[in-house]
This record gives sequence, structure tokens and C-alpha cells, in this order.
Amino acid sequence: MADVREAFYAVLRHHGVKAVFGNPGSNELSFLTGLPADIPYYLALQEGAAIAMADGFAQASGTTGFLNLHAASGTGNAMGCLTNTASCHTPMVVLAGQQARRYVPIEAMLTNADPTKLTDPLVKWAGEPLRPEDGPALLSRALLLAQSSPRGVVYLSIPLDDWSEPADEAALTHLLARTVEGAPIVKDLKEVIEALNHAETPALILGPGADTEEGFEAAVALADKIGLAVWTAPSAPRAPFPTRHPSYQGVLPSAVGAVADKLMGHDVVLCVGTPVFRYHAPSQADFLPSGVRLYAITDDPGEAARAPMGRFLLGDPTDALVRLVDTVERSDRPLPKSHFLPEAEPFTAEAILDAVDHGKPANAMIAFEWTSADPLRDRLTITRPKSLFYPAAGGLGWGLPAAIGLSLGRPDRPVIALIGDGAMHYTPSALWTAARHHVPVTFVICANRRYRALEQFADLLEVPRGDYLDIGGIDPLAIAQGYGLQTHHAETLKDLTEFVHEGTHAEEPRLVLVDQH
Repeated sequence: MADVREAFYAVLRHHGVKAVFGNPGSNELSFLTGLPADIPYYLALQEGAAIAMADGFAQASGTTGFLNLHAASGTGNAMGCLTNTASCHTPMVVLAGQQARRYVPIEAMLTNADPTKLTDPLVKWAGEPLRPEDGPALLSRALLLAQSSPRGVVYLSIPLDDWSEPADEAALTHLLARTVEGAPIVKDLKEVIEALNHAETPALILGPGADTEEGFEAAVALADKIGLAVWTAPSAPRAPFPTRHPSYQGVLPSAVGAVADKLMGHDVVLCVGTPVFRYHAPSQADFLPSGVRLYAITDDPGEAARAPMGRFLLGDPTDALVRLVDTVERSDRPLPKSHFLPEAEPFTAEAILDAVDHGKPANAMIAFEWTSADPLRDRLTITRPKSLFYPAAGGLGWGLPAAIGLSLGRPDRPVIALIGDGAMHYTPSALWTAARHHVPVTFVICANRRYRALEQFADLLEVPRGDYLDIGGIDPLAIAQGYGLQTHHAETLKDLTEFVHEGTHAEEPRLVLVDQH
């Protein structure tokens, strides 16, 4: 007879879970006993790094991420990066170990006192089994919910003494036959089709929901067919359109008024696969210019309900793009003027991005967490889907470990992590995991030795700058060497380009430091 642990692994396999990431404690050791060889465990030294690795792995591989955390304290350590995972709609199951059942009522040490509420409001659902044999059924429910539209994170707490209890084999037979297929589609695109057919100056705004193989291709075809101007949505965690296409206008700014200014002159705006919008910088301006009609397609009813304007259609964004290409009328409207990239001064953020772009291969995946340079990320040439990944909620510490997950999820594609020297220090221990598992990520640390993004906001908010924005006196190279990485200090931009290029065929993680002037 199978025990709960064996049934748990069977359910994981049935739903295509390929790896476990985590940082275990005493409550989790029973789960790890007998961990099967076909589901590897990637150890992280801190929980925030673990969830970002699992997130990157899930996004790159197209599978459900699986994370193993230590009760309430481990969950708390992961919460910062959990905001990014939730905002990006990454399918993820977070498994936390609970204290033994006898000890839970008296809240013995390491009891997760109220696990179903601990991760609110970041998860779609949270559960803990009433009986030990219910654990596999709750796991099945969690996996199905994580993959159901809108995708997201679920949380599951399992007492440490449940794992060796007998499983309900009759129930397990049914669990291993359960599936939930596909996302709902937009039933009627007629209103959007009519609006595009009669528009004089239409625009398309894309978010992460369009960054699929089919969505990326369909967005290009739609822009070509009707002469659309195309933007990436503000603060989008992906790059869902080729950055050198003639229609591409860049990433929209993050302030209400600045977005409205960019959309001035367009009569119809279609948003696909994105919140409307993820603003950041403060603004008292109106949301849209007068005369603009905004339509949006999303699979997240919550995103639709909280948007301050627009007419929304609920359904699969990729499917909608494909169908729009087939049904809208072709237009002889000329393509808009393409996005202009000015020349860069040496060792500015622009010049560093150009140097990385010159060295990277076309199929590279980039984890980007250099926040002061986020508005400049269009200097990177993107030609295919799933090429750029950014922390969706803006929480730092995600990018460096996410790059490791990206590489583990898609070992056929080179991975580059573009990380600010401030952001690096939120989860530097992830470098140890990269070295231990020989994950060939090229880490590019861009050093200005201060919190430059906060300086920019201080200027915007008219806040005096203080010493709290100065992070000098840290040696990123020494830190990386301590974790076992090959390191290099790029003295010239050509040197940086060559180091990035050499990473295309690297077999070990490597890190380069470049100084921003």
C-alpha cells in the first residue's frame, strides 16, 4: 500500500512537475525522505531566492513551479519575491511543512498557526488537510488551480507526521485521471474587430499574457496587417514584441499623465494580456486623452474589474490575437515611425546595455533587475518570445535567482542576468546554487554604488537625497568569488561585449562587474 508521500509524488508526476526548489527545515524532512530521482531538489540558501528560481523555471519551461518552504518563517522570508510571482501569474504550488498534528493545537515551536491566511492576498487558494490521507487530493486541487486561468500561486501546508500514513488508494486512482484543459476564449470579438476596422490611428499595447510563441507571432502579423503602433505596457515583466520591428514604440512610462501623452493622437487602443495599467510614478492627470476608446483582452477578471477605464473582454489573450489576425480587414495604413534610440555616452546605462546587446546571442533569455535602467531596456534586441523577464511587482531580489531557474528550465538557451549592484545584495546566496549545480548563467552586475532608482524618485518627489541612498564599499566580485564563481572586471565596453559573447557556450556560472559612470 502506498503512503501519503508516495501518492504525493505520483500526483506531482501526473501534472508534469519537473523539479522542487526550496530551503527545508525540520518540518519538511519527512517529505524529502525518498525524494525520487526524476524530480530533482534544488537547494537555495534563502527562501526568497528559492521562490525566484522556481518562478524562473516555471516561466521558462512552461510547467508548474513547485516550492518547498519551512513553515511560517520560511514562508515569510519568501513573501517579497512571492509578490512578483503572483503579479506575473506564474503557476506555482508552495508547499510548507507544518508541525506534527499533536503539537499544532498548542502552537509548539515551528507551528504554522494559521496557514490558510498567512499568504493572503497573494495566493489563489490555501489549504491544509483535515486528515493525513487528504494531502494528495489537496495537492491535486492546488496544481489544477495554479494552472487554471488566471494562473497563479497556491499554498499548501502539510503536517510533518502525515507523510508516512497510508494513502487512500481508491481516491488516488481518480486523482491520477483528473485534468483541466485549456483557458476560456473570448466568445465574441466583433466589437474589437469593428473598432480596428474603422480606426484611423489604432495602437496595440502588449503585456506578459501575449508573450507566447503564438501570441508573439500573431502580434507581429496584426501590426503588419493594419499598420499598428505597438507599445509594451508599463512595468511589464516580459517583452512580448520584437524591439526592432518598425511598429515598435517602446515601453510605456509608468505615470498616468505620461501614458496619456504617449497615446495622444490614437483613436482606438487595444490592450492584450496586460493590466490596464501597472502605474508607478505619481500623477494627477487624466487616465486617457479625450476621444480615445480603449479595449482590453485579459484572462484575469480581477484585472478587468479594477481597471479605471476601458471595455474588457475576458479570455485567452493569445487565442484572441490569433483570431484577430484572421478576421480584421487589411489596411494600407503605413507603419508608424519606429522607436528612436539615441547614441550613448561611454559607460552610461545606455552604453552598457548596447555592449551587452552586441555580445548576446539572438536566443538569449535575460533576467533584468537593474531598476534605474528599466526605461532603457528597449536597447536590447528582442526577436523571439520568452526572451526578457522582469520582476512583475517590482520587488528586488528576484532577478538574480530567477536567472538560475530560467537556465534550469531551458538549458538549450543561454541566460544573462542584468542586475544592479544594489539589487544583487537581496539574494546573493543564489550564486551558491548556481555554482553547486553548474548552471551556466552569465551575471552582469552594473555598478553605480548607489540606489540610483531611488535617487530618481527622490528628485521626482522633491525629497532631499541622503546617505541612505549610498551603497559604496561593497565588492561584488569578492562576494561572487566566495560562492565559487569565475569573475571578471570589465575595463572597457568591448571587454564586456566579449565576456557576454563567451558566455554563449559556458558550462559554469560566471560574473562580470561593469562600472556605470
